[in-house]
Amino acid sequence: MATAATASVPHASAENKWIFWGCFIALVATSFGFIARVLTASEWGAEFGLTETQVGEILGAGLWPFAISIVLFSLVIDQIGYKAAMWFGLICHTLSTVIILMADNYSMMYLGTFVLALGSGTVEAYANPVVATVFPREKVKWLNMLHAGWPGGLVFGGIIAIAMGDLYWKYKIGIILIPTVIYAVMLAARHFPVNERVLAGVSYRDMLREVGAVGAFIAASMIILQIGQIFRFAPALSWALVALVTVAYGAYTRSAGRAMFIFFLLIMIPLATTELGVDSWITTLMSGEMTRMGINAGWVLIYTSAIMLVLRFFAGPIAHSISPLGLLAVCAGIAAVGLFALSTATGAMILIAATLYGLGKTFFWPTTLGVVAEQFPRGGALTMNVIGGVGMLAVGVIGAPIMGYVQDRNVDNNLRAEAPALHQQITVAKNSIFGDYRGVNPQAVGALAPAEQQTLASVQERSQKDALRTIAFLPILMMLCYIGLIMYFRARGGYRPVELVSAPEAPVPGAERATVQV
Repeated sequence: MATAATASVPHASAENKWIFWGCFIALVATSFGFIARVLTASEWGAEFGLTETQVGEILGAGLWPFAISIVLFSLVIDQIGYKAAMWFGLICHTLSTVIILMADNYSMMYLGTFVLALGSGTVEAYANPVVATVFPREKVKWLNMLHAGWPGGLVFGGIIAIAMGDLYWKYKIGIILIPTVIYAVMLAARHFPVNERVLAGVSYRDMLREVGAVGAFIAASMIILQIGQIFRFAPALSWALVALVTVAYGAYTRSAGRAMFIFFLLIMIPLATTELGVDSWITTLMSGEMTRMGINAGWVLIYTSAIMLVLRFFAGPIAHSISPLGLLAVCAGIAAVGLFALSTATGAMILIAATLYGLGKTFFWPTTLGVVAEQFPRGGALTMNVIGGVGMLAVGVIGAPIMGYVQDRNVDNNLRAEAPALHQQITVAKNSIFGDYRGVNPQAVGALAPAEQQTLASVQERSQKDALRTIAFLPILMMLCYIGLIMYFRARGGYRPVELVSAPEAPVPGAERATVQV
């Protein structure tokens, strides 16, 4: 007969806190890679002669492969151990940096970014379940603190990159190795805990049932369709592989998946696009206005990340006072207002708009992970990491590229209407997963007269800011979803975390918890 899982979960010992801070620095390394590429995108994009959509595809490659490693490692991580995943992530972070430093074309830049994303996904594959296991009764609080490492890396990595000034962009990419070395030293000798799902005796098949065939379909379709695009699979083949994975998963688990979990999976698509999709482009989108103010556009991303870094350490008390879902609903509304404001802001108003956007996006990702960890503990590492994986897939496959596509289409339409001769001269036919479009040819722009370049710059800036207004509708949709969830839980007595136990145990003073027998 099994003992209570909660009695076996490691307490917050010095060893566990050391592991927590090592995982924190590992997340810092993932965001160093993100900010270094975002702040240098205009440089390597111009050097390689890329369109905005191609730049968006590379930025997306820094996100969607994350899902491959986080999902695949979640399926086997309890068997191979967290330490093995840590070493794989470390190797990927190091190797990817070397590849990017050697890059001289689109393909090498894409490959290096792809490997970097694999490493980043692996980091989250072990970091999320480790922290949820070490702090089983304060998951929302500690997962928010863990994910303060992401904006922390954006802040410190961004400051370092901007301080490097006009140095060649590859020197700025090299800063990724700084936190990589630090977390390697911190975690190499650590002994990682066993996941609470394993300690509770929940079977591997029961873990898979939480995601179910529908969840497998959502994740598999995004992964396989993206891989199919890269390797030029026929659409029929890609969909056949998706069907095969879905049917096999459903046959093994005999479960469609938990309905609420599927709902959270779908919400992650607009959530990830609102946060990381916008972050991928915010420097470029605000560059015109910030340049007129004499300020590096990268400071917008650094400023909003600093807000996230500080506030995520206070998520516990805030979530306790208004509930995790209430926190998500409020943040979605604030983010929508912030994005609308950024799309029209000029001068000092950019600071106010950026503050609203930063406040809004602060708690999205880690609070969602915390809610999933609290509501679906039987899913162990898989449910948390599939949520994160689908989020990264969404922004990599859809979010970052579609923002580039929206900009290219806006420029195409506005330039055709305002300067048809110029449009015909400098645009070339392109295609993407969203369809055919005409993008600006950077080489043709260099041959334009100053007046024509000024006309193009004006059209591009206006078209870029219009993209923010389009994206602002996504957090409005999210807010409506969270309000619906709040009403659902309220009809059932209120939001309560689910705790895995194997036998009745004494209630925890001051805590109200739902109990699942295993």
